[in-house]
Amino acid sequence: MAFLGLRKWPTPVLKPMAPFIAASAVTFYLVSQMQDMGVRSEAYAKDPKNPYAAQIAKETHH
Repeated sequence: MAFLGLRKWPTPVLKPMAPFIAASAVTFYLVSQMQDMGVRSEAYAKDPKNPYAAQIAKETHH
C-alpha cells in the first residue's frame, strides 16, 4: 500500500544514472583541459585580450 504516493522500496536513481554521471565528469575534465591548452597556445598567450596573459607571463619567467 502506498502512503502519500511513496512506495515501500525507493526507486533506484544512482545506479541507472552512473554512466551519465561518469560521462559528464569526463566531458567536463576534457573541455577544461582543451580550454587551458587553447588559452596557453602560442597564438593567444601574448594577446592583450587574454585574461590569463599576465599569469602565463609570470609562469614562463620562473
